[in-house]
Amino acid sequence: MTQEKHAPNEKHVHAYDRMMGQVKALMAHAGYKDIRHAVETVKEKAVEIGELTREEAELIGDYLVRDVEDAGTYLADTGGELKDWLRFDLQLIEERLLEAFAAAADQTKLELLLLAERARQASLYHTGEITGIGTLQCVNCAKQLHFHATSHIPPCPKCHGSVFERAAK
Repeated sequence: MTQEKHAPNEKHVHAYDRMMGQVKALMAHAGYKDIRHAVETVKEKAVEIGELTREEAELIGDYLVRDVEDAGTYLADTGGELKDWLRFDLQLIEERLLEAFAAAADQTKLELLLLAERARQASLYHTGEITGIGTLQCVNCAKQLHFHATSHIPPCPKCHGSVFERAAK
């Protein structure tokens, strides 16, 4: 992956949040049942209106699918709740973001059962990428990083590692 792909850009953080809201709306109100189809639709719209370049839309779309599939896999495998996957007090999260994330995760639960193995393989997070809310853990030293809002993933503050996974409960 190139350094440019992971260069911090607040425009991308805001685009992630906007696109997640649009995916939620498509899943809830437009009858979309497939998260990937909904993400493709919002990516095309972002490019069409000039909000993002094709490359930016692909990158943000990949982040959205990764996060929602990771949450859905957790829900399907454990029978747990979204708050367990997030690993911190839900009162700290803006309600609109939680609702968008929960709606997308719930609607993809059945689809994700079929994609669970592939999602497990693709569930690593890297420094410079954008992630949604939740807790990541450094695969090198197990240091946890808590994300209360969409953000870029920094290097591990403890060991400077650059690869993370969702923290296990």
